[in-house]
Amino acid sequence: MKTLRVVVLTTIAAGCLFTPARKADAQVAVSIGEPPVCPYGYYEVPPYNCAPDGYYGPEWFSGGIFIGAGPWFHGPEHFYGHVDHHFDYRKGYHGALPARGEHPAEHRAEFHGNAMHDVHGHEAPRGHK
Repeated sequence: MKTLRVVVLTTIAAGCLFTPARKADAQVAVSIGEPPVCPYGYYEVPPYNCAPDGYYGPEWFSGGIFIGAGPWFHGPEHFYGHVDHHFDYRKGYHGALPARGEHPAEHRAEFHGNAMHDVHGHEAPRGHK
């Protein structure tokens, strides 16, 4: 009887060890929502505030429409475009920022870019034009 109990317990233990684990299905959904509606585009980094007129160079626009930045970028791969750090809040700009949904001014500001960024706000490598 003692031997039978050992065999049964060993069989149960082996069954538990060699039974395949249930496959767990995972679902991951990331929703970034709609891009901010800003008259001159929005900064490339969270919280994606509206950028002032003059921050982005002309290559960030196609037919007058902002091509996006951050998760909503819809331009060419490995894109770098000119920006003006004078209008970058991360570089100390404290001037006015347009509100979301605001309409652009009739006459755009003249652009004076001094840096190149990718769509995530990273500076271009040295020598990149």
